[in-house]
Amino acid sequence: MKAAIYSRVLEKDQEENVQLFFDELAKQKIKPLIFEQFHDQIKNNIRLPDDTTTFSLSEHITPEIEFIISLGGDGTLLDTITLIRDKPISILGINFGRLGFLASIGQHEIREAIQAIAKRTFVTDKRTMIHLDADLPLFGNVPYALNEFAIHKRDTATMIKIHTYLNGEFLNTYWADGLIVATPTGSTGYSLSCGGPIVFPESGSFVITPVAPHNLNARPIVVPDDNVISFEVESRYDEIICALDSRREIVGKNVSLAIRKESFDISLLRLSENNFLQTLHNKLTWGLDKRN
Repeated sequence: MKAAIYSRVLEKDQEENVQLFFDELAKQKIKPLIFEQFHDQIKNNIRLPDDTTTFSLSEHITPEIEFIISLGGDGTLLDTITLIRDKPISILGINFGRLGFLASIGQHEIREAIQAIAKRTFVTDKRTMIHLDADLPLFGNVPYALNEFAIHKRDTATMIKIHTYLNGEFLNTYWADGLIVATPTGSTGYSLSCGGPIVFPESGSFVITPVAPHNLNARPIVVPDDNVISFEVESRYDEIICALDSRREIVGKNVSLAIRKESFDISLLRLSENNFLQTLHNKLTWGLDKRN
């Protein structure tokens, strides 16, 4: 069995657990294919198998790779989405970051997580993604996101007007700093911080949430994910910002943009006891009340 390993950076205080991680891989006879930049960071401090190999591009991840393991926070896990693309590779996130909502497996669960991979006792969650269509090339070969698509005003520009349509039918004009279209997975991220609702992962919907709207009746709305959501933007400035998860591009305000459900989904692995409700309770303190 082979697994790709991705991480951005290794902190000094994480070396012990990273060593534990690679030792457990070796114990379970799982061969690592390590992201090249991460390998260069750890090779002098972490004992690695002699037959360790590296990769730097999506094309280097061959069909024999069954899993990609993310060591970091949620941002690190989102990076793996751009690497595996539409390959049938499952993602396991071990939280070496802060919140770890997507990378929900704690460092104290490293042994258990690797054993679950080896014995295939994990639970697989299918997550839908969002796809961006535009009248000019945007985001290269990865015009999709796991969490959200967002339109923003540029820097210190005044608020923008975003005319929004569902399957060509007018929905609303948002006077705001921006607009978010989130997947169910992304409903607990940026959209939530802007007042959007929490949506269960299997709900089959998108959440449209304005960013700092300049009227009291512009509320977040949940729509079925079989809709195509398109936009026309008005701005006093010539450029706006388009974002897919943590990636962004600056484009002209006259660009044509449309959002739809991506044709493929991704598989997130979790330990059987770590379900969505428990993550809400533990990570977002959902329902926390001293009276309970």
